[in-house]
Amino acid sequence: MIKRARTLRLGGEAGYSIIEMLTVMAIMSIVFAGITTIFVAGSKAQAEQERRYQAQLATRVALDGIRRDAHCASDATPYATNAVTLKRASGCGGDVSWCTGAVSGYTNRYSLYRQLGTTCNSGTGVKVADYLTIADAFPAFAHVTGCECLASLQVVFAVSLKGDGRGAYELTDTIYLRNSTRI
Repeated sequence: MIKRARTLRLGGEAGYSIIEMLTVMAIMSIVFAGITTIFVAGSKAQAEQERRYQAQLATRVALDGIRRDAHCASDATPYATNAVTLKRASGCGGDVSWCTGAVSGYTNRYSLYRQLGTTCNSGTGVKVADYLTIADAFPAFAHVTGCECLASLQVVFAVSLKGDGRGAYELTDTIYLRNSTRI
């Protein structure tokens, strides 16, 4: 009797066939592939957003540094649109130069450097910003006579991780040299 009950109970239990198992695995593979693609795309977007934020933050910090240096300066010597030397008193730390330099291996990527003294070699200064898309960060210096105004320095930073104008973040300012003489 026990043997017959056991046989009836085992006879009513059916397993999965190999076809059913393969079908379930194929469906699960398609679903997991879709989910994985979404996660990878989200991860890449988050990493690019973080790099963009860091580049913009570094550029803002660099602009603040130029402002501090320029506000303490009495004069500026722009020897090119990609470099400027700010004449500061010894109490402010002496002269300081800012310049952009091309990043090797890229056609439209520049870094911003700060260096104490009157010369600026992009490779020897302290690198303060990266991912600039234009080398001409200092397009204008104005010290007009007869206007009774302070000298000013125009600064333009265009930042893009792509190395061109697409999606560029532009930061511009006109900084007045507070210690310059009014002419």
